[in-house]
Amino acid sequence: MLRNGLIGPLPQLSEGWHPPLAWRRPLLRLVLVWLTLAILFRADWGAMAAQWWDISTYNHILLIPAIIAWLVWQRLGQLARLRPDSWWPGLMIFAVAVLIWVLGAFAGLAIIRQFGAIAMLITASLTLLGPRVGAGLAFPLGYMLLLVPFGEELVAPMQMVTAAMTVAMVHWSGIPAAIDGVFIDTPAGLFEVAEACSGVIFLIAMFAFGVLAAHVCFTSWRRRIGFMMLSLVIPVLANSVRAWGTIFAAQYVGVERAAGFDHIVYGWLFFALIIAATLALSWRYFDRPRDAALIDAEAISASPLLSRLAAMHIGAAPALAILAALTLGAVAWLSAAERLTAPLPRQIALPEVPGWHRVDYAPRGWWEPRAGGAEHRLLGRYADGESREADVFIALYGAQGTGRKAAGFGEGALRPDSGWSWQAPGPEIGWGKSDRLLGPYRTARLAYTTYRTGDLLSGSAARLSLANLQDRLVLRARPTMMLILSAEEKPGKPAAQSLAAFRQSTGPLEGWMDRIAALR
Repeated sequence: MLRNGLIGPLPQLSEGWHPPLAWRRPLLRLVLVWLTLAILFRADWGAMAAQWWDISTYNHILLIPAIIAWLVWQRLGQLARLRPDSWWPGLMIFAVAVLIWVLGAFAGLAIIRQFGAIAMLITASLTLLGPRVGAGLAFPLGYMLLLVPFGEELVAPMQMVTAAMTVAMVHWSGIPAAIDGVFIDTPAGLFEVAEACSGVIFLIAMFAFGVLAAHVCFTSWRRRIGFMMLSLVIPVLANSVRAWGTIFAAQYVGVERAAGFDHIVYGWLFFALIIAATLALSWRYFDRPRDAALIDAEAISASPLLSRLAAMHIGAAPALAILAALTLGAVAWLSAAERLTAPLPRQIALPEVPGWHRVDYAPRGWWEPRAGGAEHRLLGRYADGESREADVFIALYGAQGTGRKAAGFGEGALRPDSGWSWQAPGPEIGWGKSDRLLGPYRTARLAYTTYRTGDLLSGSAARLSLANLQDRLVLRARPTMMLILSAEEKPGKPAAQSLAAFRQSTGPLEGWMDRIAALR
């Protein structure tokens, strides 16, 4: 019996749960749509699954599907009392999710593309089950967004924060130390706050845990916000203390023994201690009764706003047809864009630069950028009459896409597993991104990276992605170039001065790059 959007009395779960008759067809339709979306966008799901499994920063995401299933299970008794119905505004929200996926694919941003793939599952659920059920499932559906592997962009800032906090603790403990970017020099040796030690792995995992615990353990929004702040502050502080402890111990037991102990502690044991500390500090403030339901079907059904929204229903068949049309249209649009390739010259060469001449490329510590998928790559060294040197790397792409993204992760001046480490931001330049790198034999290098496509000249990966996105939206093919100017730090020959002199000799960089690519 349907009463104000409710279906009968509260079902008992102790004898097993069976969906009410009104739920069976909507659930079947939802399962079929989810399976179809998973198959169509299997590349995105496969990429996410690989990151969950292979990258320690995202290992915690392997638990999230089980957590979502548990959250739904906790709601089954109340959800079964609500009546699902297809909802036409959900189609509009689904269209937004599809557009997000398209924009991410066109811009070559995997994180946006993956966000869109997950958002399609969420919005398909709203479309096929309706706003009342959507309200009951709001938190589990929202929690699905944490399936997206995010946080890599936090690594460099967190390295700097951890290094600054660690060196302050080192000084406080009476140990002399000098900091240079993410490197801390002490009497026991040189320590690097590497990417793996930035604390991002625990910060992201604690964010996911904090969101879950704040929802399950609290009802007051003020307490939820306070718990989330605690969940984000504690891992940052704990990671800095851990780094300080390693440096402090190294002064007395040696670097190798201190590092060995750090490797034992630094892992899920460390994460468990962070969780335990967070819960210990907040346990007394939990305000949700242990036997309280997570949702209230009566309140959801009685909501005037949800009642007005639920009146905007649509037939199941038209809803499925529109979902299919939107999805297949997006796939076809991307397929057409990925076939675009700009014409390129058969060969390119490093040009003559007034006052400079080509010399053998013989770096003290071997350095070579990565440009996966580029049709042309050049790497060479110039020198002038004052013995200043500048290294030039050029990569030219006919298109940007999967496997060939100039600003993709691991591309450019700092390739993974190359023996080089990011040290700190370099001096500010208006036309590119500036980085200080440290490599083999403690070789220091300054690298300036810039991108060129159409009229754009910028070191911003976001601006490059936006320019590539605009081209693909209108199915326009234009080449993309990555230029990296770099120099080693040498006594009496600062890299910044060498690169400034070289830049002055090239003239306007836009025209210089276009001539190399034979574009203008």
